[in-house]
Amino acid sequence: MAFKRDKKEEEDGGNPYQNLEKTSVLQEARTFNDTPVNPRKCTHILTKILYMINQGEQLGTAEATETFFAMTKLFQSRDIILRRMVYLGIKELSGIAEDVIIVTSSLTKDMTGKEDTYRAAAIRALCSITDVSMLQTIERYMKQAIVDKNPGISSAALVSCLHLCKNTSATDIVKRSLNEIQEALNSDNVMVQYHALGLLFHIRKTDRLAVTKLVAKLTKINMKSPFAVCMLIRMACKLLEEETIPRSESPLFEFVESCIRHKSETVVYEAAHAIVHLSGTGARHLAPAVSVLQLFCSSAKPTLRFAAVRTLNKVAMEHPSTVTACNLDLENLISDSNRSVATLAITTLLKTGAEASVDRLMKQIATFVNEISDEFKIVVVQAIRALCSKFPRKHTVLMNFLSGMLREEGGLEYKASIADTIIAIIEENPEAKEIGLAHLCEFIEDCEHTSLTVRILHLLGKEGPRTKQPSRFIRFIYNRVILEGAVVRAAAVGAMAKYAANCAMLHDSIKVLLKRCCLDVDDEVRDRATFYSQLLSSNNRQLITDYLSEPMHISLPVLEKTCQDYVLNPTKERINLNELPVDIVVKNVSQEPARKQNVDNAVKPVEAIVENVDGQKLPSLIGLDAGKLFCSSEPSMLTELETEYVVRCIKHIFNHHLVLQFEITNTLDDQILEDISVALDVSEGFQYLNEFKCPSIKYQETGNVYVYLKFPDDSVDAIASFTAKMKFIVKDCDPLTGEVQDDGYQEDYRLEDVEMTLKDQMLKVKVGNWDSLWEEAKSVCFEVQETFALPLTSGGLSDTVSQIISFLGMGASNNSENVHPPNKSSHVVNLAGMMRGNCKVLAQAKLALSENSVTIQLTVRSMDERVAELVVSTLD
Repeated sequence: MAFKRDKKEEEDGGNPYQNLEKTSVLQEARTFNDTPVNPRKCTHILTKILYMINQGEQLGTAEATETFFAMTKLFQSRDIILRRMVYLGIKELSGIAEDVIIVTSSLTKDMTGKEDTYRAAAIRALCSITDVSMLQTIERYMKQAIVDKNPGISSAALVSCLHLCKNTSATDIVKRSLNEIQEALNSDNVMVQYHALGLLFHIRKTDRLAVTKLVAKLTKINMKSPFAVCMLIRMACKLLEEETIPRSESPLFEFVESCIRHKSETVVYEAAHAIVHLSGTGARHLAPAVSVLQLFCSSAKPTLRFAAVRTLNKVAMEHPSTVTACNLDLENLISDSNRSVATLAITTLLKTGAEASVDRLMKQIATFVNEISDEFKIVVVQAIRALCSKFPRKHTVLMNFLSGMLREEGGLEYKASIADTIIAIIEENPEAKEIGLAHLCEFIEDCEHTSLTVRILHLLGKEGPRTKQPSRFIRFIYNRVILEGAVVRAAAVGAMAKYAANCAMLHDSIKVLLKRCCLDVDDEVRDRATFYSQLLSSNNRQLITDYLSEPMHISLPVLEKTCQDYVLNPTKERINLNELPVDIVVKNVSQEPARKQNVDNAVKPVEAIVENVDGQKLPSLIGLDAGKLFCSSEPSMLTELETEYVVRCIKHIFNHHLVLQFEITNTLDDQILEDISVALDVSEGFQYLNEFKCPSIKYQETGNVYVYLKFPDDSVDAIASFTAKMKFIVKDCDPLTGEVQDDGYQEDYRLEDVEMTLKDQMLKVKVGNWDSLWEEAKSVCFEVQETFALPLTSGGLSDTVSQIISFLGMGASNNSENVHPPNKSSHVVNLAGMMRGNCKVLAQAKLALSENSVTIQLTVRSMDERVAELVVSTLD
């Protein structure tokens, strides 16, 4: 009823702040100058101004300044509501208006006055206008406010200090209040304790040792604030992710597990949520958390039921057997009045249930799928995707269900998730290819999303020619040429050309259709049609293979820049596509979880490789002509994250040269590093060419040292290890001002060895027709085969597959990186890659489980026998 009432009020003009005009409202603001002040009228005008700003209305600097100064006259009134509105106005206008510090004295007076209703809001407003240079003048008052007996004032001071810490210089001043913050941490008020812990962690987060001590201390005491305990659990989990000791021996994990028995439901859920999201947590450690979530499923509170079933849904993705015990409780939630809870319950059951229950669950979810939001529809789609991998024989039922969802209303993200799922099923299950493509063809007839239509057309061009009846899809593709916009027409032309290249029976008829497209009004469509028509008419099988059947994965940004350079300077040599770097077309299979990437904010991310494709961003040193960049490695740590100097290495690989980029971060606030270099003990065969030193690195800054090497001549075996030592001059400085206090002294710092591995020199390449390429390579390539044995891990064949892909640095094709079902006793992984020097490599690994190990038969085919032998030797 509340929704209907609000809607009626809007229809009757119940919102007095709709359709406000900025000019008229600012004109009304002149009322602030009247004497005496009218509190009710001024409050109404201030509300209008704040409403406009929060609705996105932009005020000019002059307008904001005039309004701000008029607003300062309202300090004459003692009306409590008006005064608090003035504080809000100051906060909103402080970033736009000029000379806002004029109200500092008035705010300081309210902050230190006896009227508690003013003080908390005055603190927040004062900190929003105070810059670092003036912060010392209110430092004493802030310290007093932090330990104030009024919890509202104490919380306001703590949160304001947290906002001030966004400025690095202000952080040093806030650190002087550590004693007061520690005292606030012992407060009986739940919010004060929570805010104090948050501020304390923010101050110490760059010092891992200090955070470890803080967490160790607080886990031994009984904190009264459930919010503070939740934050402590998150801090403990961050440290747990970095630990190497077993979970059962970790006191931090013991603390998190003990919180499952806390009296607060919030803390209990936070602990259970943390345990199930910790990486490397086994079924034994998950059991207590799952038991708690199972109890929450029968709670009378909808929020607890929703939280529990959503978390169980996540657990079921990786540990379905652990969640099976909750199936009865999940069955009861299918009829829950909250459709979001019911959806999550059914999708969880889909992941944990038996094949026989699939039809029943799909019928149940079909009854209300139209009533839920896109967000939860995507959850359903993800569950169906996992289900198709688990029960491939059910692909017809699941495909029909997805097809029905495609025809319903929905946003781009929702429709894209369905299309992605159908595409994944097609790649996984060859039997689903015909029906999947048929459903996608029906969908694009009415699809309004250009990007999604283009993706489907690319898939049709790739997979359609390999079906039993390829001609059935041509009509749908050609309809796009007639009915759609230029972008879709261009994609449809490309799809038809691939049909002509791969289907002899359709070759002539498609050439006729392409010639019609040569008269298209759009340049892109016309150029593509002309290019493909000429290519197909040439009857040059090699060209057709290179540009249509098996296109080269050349980095498009590099190709574009190369063509632009050639147009500007035609006297250059002709462009050789074989010399251009190859693009990576598969995702990295060994990405760290996001929470690991945020452990230490002092370490900055590596620059995007696309910006370095032609060496433009690497220092240009005399005498080095490295040519085009082949690839760049993932950063490898050469020090621990908690050390005083954090160093990591990125390897930039060229065909004959190697550039080692050392990213160095200084985490000491009382030192400045100068004249930084890295000394390498270069392995035999490598040639040292040059070095680019870093002149200076201050506190929390990152600098780069570049070392240029040349690979061994006439050798593909460039697997090596270099000992590394960082050399620099240390100068002590004042932590607050940064002023250098001495001339410095020379110091050496030993780093971990720099490892040059096979995967650093290999690009992952994903090919759709891997099987046909493998057969062709048998007659024209060198073949090397070896058998190995790797120890069996708890993850079974899935872990072994991940290890092989990681060791070799190659990309898996035909979705062979996924082991379905997980308890399989054998598996085959098909791999493709490009070795430094643009040497193509294909490999096949056949895996078989034995008692305590996994037997691997690795077969590698390449045009260069040395490359094939090198790939095989990597697993030896």
